[in-house]
Amino acid sequence: MKFAIMGSGGVGGYFGARLAEAGEDVTFIARGEHLAAMQRQGLRVSSIKGDVDLAQVKATEDPATLGEVDCVIVAVKAWQVREAAESIRPLVGPDTLVLPLENGVEAADILAEVLGEAPVLDGLCGILAWREAPGHIRHAGVDPFIRFGERDNHSSARTARLKAVFDKVHGVSAEIPDDIRVAQWSKFLFICAMSGIGSITRAPIGVTRQLPETRALIQAMLEEIDQVARAHGVAFPADAVARAMQFIDAMPAESTSSMQRNIMAGEPSELESQNGAVVRLGQAVGVATPVHGIIHAALLPQELAARGELPQAT
Repeated sequence: MKFAIMGSGGVGGYFGARLAEAGEDVTFIARGEHLAAMQRQGLRVSSIKGDVDLAQVKATEDPATLGEVDCVIVAVKAWQVREAAESIRPLVGPDTLVLPLENGVEAADILAEVLGEAPVLDGLCGILAWREAPGHIRHAGVDPFIRFGERDNHSSARTARLKAVFDKVHGVSAEIPDDIRVAQWSKFLFICAMSGIGSITRAPIGVTRQLPETRALIQAMLEEIDQVARAHGVAFPADAVARAMQFIDAMPAESTSSMQRNIMAGEPSELESQNGAVVRLGQAVGVATPVHGIIHAALLPQELAARGELPQAT
């Protein structure tokens, strides 16, 4: 299959490199020093599942130069999804799949608004990875998985074909869940709580899950997300919160979320797509989310400053 990777950081860089390693036709869409490094010396992935060293890769800044592809993997930051959707229009033909691998639960809706419903799948992934340097991805934790499906959960030949491709890829576990919405919200459940607690404490998960005070906050965040999800019709199992806490407890102690790392670096983050989304989606169905509300409010001044949108003090 012919793939375009829209966003070539930790997520896109890892999964794109694994696809290229397996012999698929992959083009990375990137910018700046990362793009220049890939064009000059390829892409290197340092991984607990085995390193990848691609001496040459296809990489560009302009999606319009590629023509139509079989699958676009969207792995930009959540606040960049709408811009990404506009830029990948030239890649999307009548048989193209658009697969979002985002931390939030709204990316597929945004992509469908811009590109139409037909090409868009729902998807998610699990991995602890980041861009360590231009042209170099570091995968440090979590056995990488990818889950996707039609948005209405019907079986289709196109998703089966995509899964067959990923089944041949080393270092990736692929699945088409019975209910992709439950799978997506299940990831959102733990990653949003992990992002929120890490961002306000600036501590790794091994610390915040151990201290009784911060563990109680994690538990409260999980319970609020669970209530919001159920109010939106997500068919969570009864033990969804317990499963999410088990996943958090199993993560490497030094783990941090990408949102936390962005906030600690003073960069724009996924705050609005994670804790902010819980508040917004809760308000839409009359579910109170006081813990997420406090976290969102506490982090908002820094977020606005990072975006150059902070009002002047008066």
